[in-house]
Amino acid sequence: MQTYKTTFFKLALRCEVLRFGSFTLKSGRISPYFFNLGRIASGSALRELAHAYADAILESGLQFDLLFGPAYKGIPLAAAVACALAERGRDLPFAYNRKEAKDHGEGGVLVGADVAGKRALIVDDVLTAGTALRESHGLLTRASALPIAAITALDRQEIGPNGRGAVAELTENINISVISLVTVQDLLQYLQSSGGDNATIAAIQAYQARYGVPA
Repeated sequence: MQTYKTTFFKLALRCEVLRFGSFTLKSGRISPYFFNLGRIASGSALRELAHAYADAILESGLQFDLLFGPAYKGIPLAAAVACALAERGRDLPFAYNRKEAKDHGEGGVLVGADVAGKRALIVDDVLTAGTALRESHGLLTRASALPIAAITALDRQEIGPNGRGAVAELTENINISVISLVTVQDLLQYLQSSGGDNATIAAIQAYQARYGVPA
């Protein structure tokens, strides 16, 4: 497992980004784990997270011109990742959106760098159904940007109501590639190798057997 993945899991557990138990998701499914990147709430933790994102981006070899952070959690993520990439010698512009259009001042829903004509990498927190990424894709496309890829912290690797995984649908429907810092399979591997609770591991395996994307 790559170093940045191990670093991320340690950070996620320390900051309670990852919690285990019984949680009702927006989909109505009862999940044995819950992921909330909003628990990253200090400068040092955000810096550590941003460097994990930067490592994953650089390892992917993606070619892009601009980072885009969807409101709300994607906004500090995109800014922090831009800083982390700049520290590695890749200084890139970033932009983000408002939830509601501003009707005074500069107006509009987009803030930051001009996105027109730019190849955009969307930076977000978690991929479940892909709804937020579709919204960002539409917003960027209408602004004459070219959204080519997205990066998330966690891919839950779940099937949707139609029986297909979010990554496959996003690739097919809007022609966008998706990379993640970690997947739920990485989580299982980390828990197994680090002496995680056997009952928790079994619960996640059972959940994936029911709702996970086929291997």
